[in-house]
Amino acid sequence: MGYYHKTLYSYIDLYNNMKKSIIHYPRLDTVLMVEEFIKEHSGEFKKKALWENLPKKMMYQTFCIIFDYLLDSGKIALDKEGKVCWIYNPELMKKYMERGDLVIR
Repeated sequence: MGYYHKTLYSYIDLYNNMKKSIIHYPRLDTVLMVEEFIKEHSGEFKKKALWENLPKKMMYQTFCIIFDYLLDSGKIALDKEGKVCWIYNPELMKKYMERGDLVIR
């Protein structure tokens, strides 16, 4: 099974797990707004401060759903101080996936 299929199935599993406990899902434009804000301010804010500084206000529960999705999908990470960093880089990942001398564990 290729990288694309593994990634697709992991997103489907993540979605199905989240689906069981979430009544209201964030809209796509809201998710994209949070993604863009994190990209622009990577490493500046901790989770709550990030929510407080978003360009558009939203309920904290909605923010947490988006935050958990981004964390579980490998787009963001927390540093040792708890600050949120954008780590998703598909071009770099593709470059490494094409190398035969590297193995994914």
